[in-house]
Amino acid sequence: MLQAMFSSISSIKAHQVRMGVVGNNIANINTTGFKSGRVNFQEMLSQTLRGATRPVEGGMGGTNPMQIGLGTQVGSIDTILEQGSLQATNRVTDLAIQGNGFFVVSNNRRVAFTRDGNFDIDANGTLVHKATGEKLVGWMPNADGTIDITEPLGPQSFITIPVGKTVAGQATTSVLYKGNLQLDGTSWTTSVTVYDAVGASHELRLQFSRPTADPPSTPWQLQYSLDGGTSWTVAGNVGFDTSGRITSGSVQTITFTPPGTGAPDMTVELDLSRITQLATYSTVEPISQNGYPPGTLEQLTISPDGVINGVFSNGLNLPIARVALAVFNNPAGLERTGNNLFRESANSGVANIGTAQTGGRGTISAGYLEMSNADIGNEFTNLIITQRGFQANTRIVSTVDELLQDVLQMKR
Repeated sequence: MLQAMFSSISSIKAHQVRMGVVGNNIANINTTGFKSGRVNFQEMLSQTLRGATRPVEGGMGGTNPMQIGLGTQVGSIDTILEQGSLQATNRVTDLAIQGNGFFVVSNNRRVAFTRDGNFDIDANGTLVHKATGEKLVGWMPNADGTIDITEPLGPQSFITIPVGKTVAGQATTSVLYKGNLQLDGTSWTTSVTVYDAVGASHELRLQFSRPTADPPSTPWQLQYSLDGGTSWTVAGNVGFDTSGRITSGSVQTITFTPPGTGAPDMTVELDLSRITQLATYSTVEPISQNGYPPGTLEQLTISPDGVINGVFSNGLNLPIARVALAVFNNPAGLERTGNNLFRESANSGVANIGTAQTGGRGTISAGYLEMSNADIGNEFTNLIITQRGFQANTRIVSTVDELLQDVLQMKR
């Protein structure tokens, strides 16, 4: 009888642990990035009353062992890493991972890992976890502006947003044109804004002209002027074949002194290779030019692969950092450290840090947070099951107690 009592006591202890895990799951039903736990029971050692015997040839058959179980114990407490639902927040620094992986965060001494992407920019421009101040780890641009994702990361490799950063202007060196020059036309003018070395803008006007439309093979003379000036400078001639394809002058190079800014001379390459001469209206216009004025960082965008782009007031879009993600051979082996953080353990494996959408790592969704993966319906079901298991085992204790009372009363 005492064995039954001790077995029920072991089960009561195990159910207490399970109740604690279920209660923690329910408590964190709205915790960002929370991963629920699950308790598994296993039987304890059994007392063997009689061992098994093998059959005797020509005699008795074999018998099975006789064993009494000595109760149950907690076999494991697992971390369930299923994907939680994503909740839209419309804050660009709120990040969620769809798929595998963890954000890497640092307190300047060690790195930790989390699925909680509730980040914001602090007074130093560092991207930090709002609740704890843990700094988000990733890659920053080198001196030449490129981001080297092969560079090893450590506790000091956190992301800093250059708030208020100003980029210098870039002088225009090439302009690309497209369109058509009318077959029987004699003149067409188009303009484009270009920028000098100090970022000042200038209107570059091109004029295509020829003295007569007959014959159509007559080449066009290309002239240019700056900032509404009335004087035109000849750049060269542009010729076409009888099929309307450009045959000469497809690339024109002009050099001029930008007026009024003191900037050095500019050399601009005019790419006219996409222009045709067909029997339709003239439509030649610029497609693109590679210069831009100075600009100030105004807002951020974060792409699914973790690249943080800065949008500047001059329309420029430059990468200013890249978020790192970590995956593990056994992510369920990570140890919880509180504050939605995990750390490596002896059985999790070493963190494999890289970029999103590579190496089995998930996709980063900006403007979203991952919700808890604890299901309230499932947790309340487990709560009821655990309660009934606890109650059943307490009933065993009371029943054994009554039996012992009967034994004590036998001598009376």
